[in-house]
Amino acid sequence: MRHLLKKLLPSVAVALTVTGSSLPIPARAQTYPIDCAILLCLSGGWPASVPCARARAEFIRRITPWPVEPPLQIWRCPMGASYENDRLQNNAGRIFEALYRTDSRRPLQSLPVDNLVPTDLALRLVQDRADIDISGPEFNFVRSIRVFDVRYARQHESGRDGDCNRSATVVLGTYGTQGDFSWQRSSITALPEAHVGLERWGEHCPGIYHRSVFVDWRDYDGNYGFEQVNY
Repeated sequence: MRHLLKKLLPSVAVALTVTGSSLPIPARAQTYPIDCAILLCLSGGWPASVPCARARAEFIRRITPWPVEPPLQIWRCPMGASYENDRLQNNAGRIFEALYRTDSRRPLQSLPVDNLVPTDLALRLVQDRADIDISGPEFNFVRSIRVFDVRYARQHESGRDGDCNRSATVVLGTYGTQGDFSWQRSSITALPEAHVGLERWGEHCPGIYHRSVFVDWRDYDGNYGFEQVNY
């Protein structure tokens, strides 16, 4: 089932919105957590569909200042309880068990039921990270997401001595092993090549004033994607 995620994404995108031909798409659009759609659509390279268009719009809205939020909040997508025993062998299948149910087409809720939880397994409480183990390589697309917040970048020539004055504040948001999001200090030189607006930074001293948020990622197949919001 190595390629299950890739093969089923288009049908999952449809299933997220439609349970019957008699129901209009807009009426079903709010019956699933948006982060479940972001997770699936991002992994499949944002396939063309109404739910994936909505998911991508929300993904970009979250990095549109202010404030800048994690574009994927995987902890808001219930995928099932996680236990302290050995990691499941097929996490990709676990995604679809949680998000692609043929009976209700709705995500499973991560609610413990005492008589269904084996007594030898301790239920792990989850906060601000995925509620299943996503440390496997099939979830590398989550950890590939990077958010560069160029809060301030200025370059100008000093009027008195002709020196070039440069100052910048850049922070980088990344995802940890289990989908937890954190910020750290970064720099102009760390910005990806796809970022635009600071190409002349460090060249002689052209006047520059720039602020932007740049997010990039790689989907399940390793294809590169990015978006930039200037402000």
